[in-house]
Parts: sequence; C-alpha cells; structure tokens
Amino acid sequence: MSNPIASTTGSPDTEKPLSVQQHENPPPRIQAGDLHKINSKLAHPLSGIPHEDLMEMGAAYARENDMEDLQDEFRKGALLAQNPEAFDTLPLLTDDDKHYLRREVTHKWSHPMALYHMVVMCSMAAAVQGMDETVINGANLFFLKQFGIEHREWIAGLVNSAPYLSCFTVGCWLTHPLNKQFGRRNTIFITCFISFVTCLWQGFTNSWPHLFVARFMLGFGIGPKSSTVPVYAAECSPPTIRGALVMMWQMWTAFGIMLGYIADVAFYNVKDPPHITGLNWRLMLASAMIIPLIVCFQVYFCPESPRYEMLKGRHKRAFDSLARLRWTKVQAARDLFYMHTLLKVEAELNKQGGSKLVEFFTVGRNRRAMIGSEIVMFMQQFCGVNVIAYYSSVIFKDSGFSVIESLLASLGFGVINFLFAIPAVYTIDTFGRRFLLLTTFPLMGLFLLFTGFSFWIPGREARIGCVALGIAIESNNIFQYLFGIVYSPGEGPVPFTYSAEAYPLYIRDLGMSLATATTWGFNWLLSMTWLPLVRAFKPQGAFGYYAAWNAIGFFLVLLFLPETKGRTLEELDRVFEVPTRSHMKYGLAQIPYFFKRYIFRQDVQAPKLIELEDIEYHPDTFQHGHKEIGEGNSV
Repeated sequence: MSNPIASTTGSPDTEKPLSVQQHENPPPRIQAGDLHKINSKLAHPLSGIPHEDLMEMGAAYARENDMEDLQDEFRKGALLAQNPEAFDTLPLLTDDDKHYLRREVTHKWSHPMALYHMVVMCSMAAAVQGMDETVINGANLFFLKQFGIEHREWIAGLVNSAPYLSCFTVGCWLTHPLNKQFGRRNTIFITCFISFVTCLWQGFTNSWPHLFVARFMLGFGIGPKSSTVPVYAAECSPPTIRGALVMMWQMWTAFGIMLGYIADVAFYNVKDPPHITGLNWRLMLASAMIIPLIVCFQVYFCPESPRYEMLKGRHKRAFDSLARLRWTKVQAARDLFYMHTLLKVEAELNKQGGSKLVEFFTVGRNRRAMIGSEIVMFMQQFCGVNVIAYYSSVIFKDSGFSVIESLLASLGFGVINFLFAIPAVYTIDTFGRRFLLLTTFPLMGLFLLFTGFSFWIPGREARIGCVALGIAIESNNIFQYLFGIVYSPGEGPVPFTYSAEAYPLYIRDLGMSLATATTWGFNWLLSMTWLPLVRAFKPQGAFGYYAAWNAIGFFLVLLFLPETKGRTLEELDRVFEVPTRSHMKYGLAQIPYFFKRYIFRQDVQAPKLIELEDIEYHPDTFQHGHKEIGEGNSV
C-alpha cells in the first residue's frame, strides 16, 4: 500500500535503502541560520521516505543494536514513527497491534502500571518542590524573632530567598552536566537526597547565617530537579498524554505548597522541651524532608529515560525501558526508532559549528520563542503570587489576625491553589495559553489592589474581612481565595508548559535551563525585596506595585506572546516565524474588537494573523504526527 505522505525524488539512488544512501551520500551541510531546514528536519525527519526503505531502516537498527529478535517489531515501528495515525492502513500490523494503537486514542489514559508508578514518582518530586517553598511561611512567624532579624528586612528577605538565589546562580545551570553525567533517575535521586539532607539541616540551625547556608544548599536540590523531572516525564510518556503529564508538574507543585501550609498549622502548638528553642518552626522546616526521602526510595523502581540510555549507546536497555511503559513491543519500537532518528538529526546539527547560544538572539524564530518564554516565566513571579506563598502568614498577622488565624488563612490559600490547578489540565488546551493569561492578569491585578487598599479601612473586623476577601473570603472558616482561583489556571500552569513547547528541539534543553533560571532568579528578587518594600511603601503601595506588574504583563502577552495551543511542531515553527511587528498589530487590533463585540454587541470580524491563515488546526494531533500544510505567505 502506498504511503500517503511518502514521495520519491526520481533519483536512481532511491532504489537503495536510505541508510545506504546516507552512508554513500552524506546529507548536505545545514547552515546555522537556515532555521526552516533545521526545524523541518527535526519536526519530521522521516517525511517522504518510501515504506520499503523505512522497514529496512527499522530492521537494520534492530540488528545493529543486539535486537535481532525484534526486527519485525522495528519494521512496524519505523512505519508508525513516520505517521502514527496511519496504523489502520498498514497491512503489516496485526489486529492485536491495531487494537492497542487505537486504544492510545480512544483510551488515552490506559497504560501499564509501570507508567503510572513513574507518574506518581514525578508527582511526588514536584510536591517536594512546593513544600520546600511554603514551610518557610509559618516558620517566619517564629525564627525571625528568635534570630533577632524581625526588623531587619533585608536579612530576613535574604534568608527566605536563599534557595532561589542558589537556583538562579548555580542550581539551574547544573541541570545539563548532571543529566549528561548521571542520567535522569540519578539526577532525581541526587537532588531529592540534597533536599532531604538540607531540610533536616534547617531544623538544627542556631543563627540566621547558619539557616541561610542550609537554605542556600537547598537550592542545589531545587534547581536541577525543576528542569529534570518534567523532561524525564516527557521522555517516558506516550505522545497522546505527554502534554498532560508535563502539566502535572505544576499541579503537584501546588499540592506540595498545600502540604507546606498543613505542616505549618500542624506544628504550631508544639511546645519547646528543655534545651530546645523554637521546636515548632524547626519541625515545620524539617517536615519537608519526608517526601524527598520517599522519592529516593522509589526512583530506582522506575525505568531510566530511554533517551539517556540511547545517548550512552545502550539501545537495548532503552528498548527495555520503553517496553515497561507501553502495552506492546510495537509501540515501544515505534517510539524508540523515532527517538533514535531525532538523535541522529541532532548529532548532524551539532556538527554544523553554529553556536546555540548565539542563535537564541540571531535567529528570529528562536528569539521570539525566547521572548515569549521569558515573559511568562518573569510574570509567574511578578504577578505577586509568591508574595502570598512566602509571606501570607505575616500579611494576615499585620492585618489583625492572630498567629493561628494567620496560619489557617495561609492553609486556605494552599488548598485553593491546589484545587483550582486541577481543572487547568483541561482549560490550558481548551481555551489556550494566551486567552487564559489575558483573562487572568486583569483579575489578579484587581484582587491585589483590593487587598492593599483594604489596609486603609479603619477597624479590625472590617479590615480583616476585606484583606481576606482580596486573598480569601472568610466565612465559617472556609477560605475561598480569589487571587489563587484566577492564578491557578493562568500564570500557574502556563509558563512551564509554554517554555517546554516554544523552543525548537535542538535548543530546547538550553531554553529550559534559561527559563527555570529566570523564574527562580526573579523568585529570589521578589522574596528578597518584599519586606523592605512593605516598610517603604506600606502594604497599600507594595500590593499596588505588583498589581501594576499584572497590568504590564497583560500588554506583554497581548503584543508579544503567540498562541501555541493545538499546533504541531512544524506549525509552531511557522507561528514563531511571524514577525514581531505583525503580532503586535494583531494584538492591538484585538482591543477594539473586544469592545465592539462583547461590550457594544456588534457583529464584527475577529482580527487574524495573515501569515498564519494557511495553517490548519489539529487539536488531536500526536506530538510527532505528520500534517501537510501549504506554503502560503512568506514570513
């Protein structure tokens, strides 16, 4: 049967298997600036190859890597790697093969237990991250006074922000060398073990410099883990649920944030025994060691990333890893062969001599992806969410709450942050990244303004009610946090998801390192400056400052952030090739359209990006599925 996307060149060499052609006629040198060739080859490296050549390539790959008994599976896998959606038209596949391939679409959450064990492990690693961030919240009410830095805002901010300073300066940049040397599983073990040791260490500190050092070392556990775990999940996951599993990172980070608040409340009433001062806050900080210890014990029951095994030349072990995570060997062969093909293309590109770092700025497609990623990562911090995450107990206490009321109010924020992160798995692909941000930024700014201005209200009861309303509604001990509600489906999940998909594959690792360094760097800046900001401008001015940043974030997204929802890799190249000037005009045109359409109820046509009119929308496309698009307008 003919391949619907295969084509021949008419050259006499097409009679030879492609693997022989590539050996005799090496591919032409790809210039560093020719981004269209680079990304087209990376997006669909098997496009246009006849079925006979594909099957021979698959069988040859199996023979060359001590998998002779799997040649038939790799023949099938090579065909499926070219076009995963064409399984019903391939006579080589058995009915059993087609049954499981069809279930990938109709029952996309039906997978072996080994895959779900991997998901649980990655989710717990994300919870480590969240809990590390918030146990300090309740501890602030106690150790600042004990160490004599209650009124030394810069020192208090430095201690609070120490892990994020470490992530920004060192931790995030260790991701690539750790992964290259030790692999994904070992890196997760190392970083979680560091988190375990440093969280325990924090509970034994006896001065603020000692606590600063312990928390700075904690950043060596936080930084590399925040990049490694999402990448590990993506490399092990089937294409149909890869995006959702990457999204799980943010959702379970929110769960860990909630656990941190629970620990703050749980240890509040712990009394000091003889010779120990501040046992309650010490237990709060040390409690974050439990989850990383559990991750350390179970990480080696999960398979190593097949991509890492292949980079080390261990192709049989890579297949064994994938076979544990898929129902059939054909599915494992498909994903492994495609991964092998991408790695070969990456190796070719690395020989071209171009600097990946330089191409961040000199190649328009990369530059626009970087700008979009940096906007959402920067705004994840400067929307003001971690002011609440780290200092909400202090904020509530300053507004008139008692200490235990402040801790309970903070717990309410953590619960809401987690609960409203769950539907984000659905909303991010239903409404789109850009729509969610444009909707939630104005609301977050409004609630921050309302919270800050409420400090002007005279009278304790009225002020508490309004401050709580800005961050929460206090009614019968149930806290419904308005800011957290609008943050969780917007700036919560979008930044990591957007950054992971915006960059072309050949610079994605470097792009993610930059993205995580950005978010942790500004996290450190926010944590460091909040207390001095409150002292200088009062709560009204401090909250108003971050409300203003939400307004700025709205316009940055409107003008500079392309939508990535439902696009294939090839389509994303076209999206980010649209000139920035064109996207700015498109964003500005959306403002009058909104008022005419939704305020004045006029029947007007929505603005369009002319350069993207020829791109089809494929909401259910496999990540590496092939879709032909027209040449369309030049961009």
